[in-house]
Amino acid sequence: MTDTKTPEDLVAGLIRLLTVTDKGDGHFAGRQQPGGIGRVFGGQVVAQALQAAQASAPDGMEAHSLHAYFLRGGREGIDIDYSVAADFDGRSFANRRVVARQQVGDDEPSAILNLTASFQRPEEGLEHANSVMPDVAPPEDLLPDSELRKRFLDAMENVSDVQRALMLRPRPIEMRTSDKLHWMNAEPKPPAAHSWFRTVAPLPAIEDNPALHRAVIAYASDFTLLGTSALPHGLSWARGELKGASLDHAIWFHRPARADEWLLYATDSPWSGGGRGFNRGRIFNRDGELVASVAQEGVIRRAKGKDEA
Repeated sequence: MTDTKTPEDLVAGLIRLLTVTDKGDGHFAGRQQPGGIGRVFGGQVVAQALQAAQASAPDGMEAHSLHAYFLRGGREGIDIDYSVAADFDGRSFANRRVVARQQVGDDEPSAILNLTASFQRPEEGLEHANSVMPDVAPPEDLLPDSELRKRFLDAMENVSDVQRALMLRPRPIEMRTSDKLHWMNAEPKPPAAHSWFRTVAPLPAIEDNPALHRAVIAYASDFTLLGTSALPHGLSWARGELKGASLDHAIWFHRPARADEWLLYATDSPWSGGGRGFNRGRIFNRDGELVASVAQEGVIRRAKGKDEA
């Protein structure tokens, strides 16, 4: 059966996914990914937690940073509860603390993520920028990653139906990569990658909903990041060579940016060891302005072969 969703349908679905419902008493409900399988995408939980924090922030204040820790892998098919605590409300800054929980069966709800978001009332200030946008091919000159995923699967043997469905499902975020990501490459290479991303259809005007654009950027910031630390080793999760999971995620929002216009995500990994990989990301707009910075550490372990199990 062919999926007939239009780009507009996909983006409308993303907006619904990232729109949390106020349940009162500091609790917000996060929707499930329709048709989701297995573990919840970490970027979804971060973005929904940010949305819960933004919904409870003082009027006129905007999120400028978040710091999150992944505690357990969330499961698809179960709504997520986000409880928000207002730890601080000042004249210039405010802080919100969010705990994401899921209830599995009859057990008590378990925390899957802790997130703290800081908010600031916009103001003029001293400005400088010392981060130069990398000189890479523009998105118009690159193939969509959706086409590269098809080629990857065509070249692989023994691909499961679940893996094929996950890699080929239509996505609301379009990505175009100027390098080879971990799943495209089996040869060791320097730990750096550059990918353009944007939603596949327009979002509401940023003036109407700047919080949504920040949430979509937070959602997309979990793509390609942990995989950067795999590049020097020539290994990939997609080929069953690695086991891994995100441990934490931090974002600093430097300036407003539209998530439906091309943004360049430049990632690098300065270190891995001890079963962990550390990764950094810089997000630029088409004018070369740094709009956000990202950092993440995650588990990265070589998968054991059948003879090692």
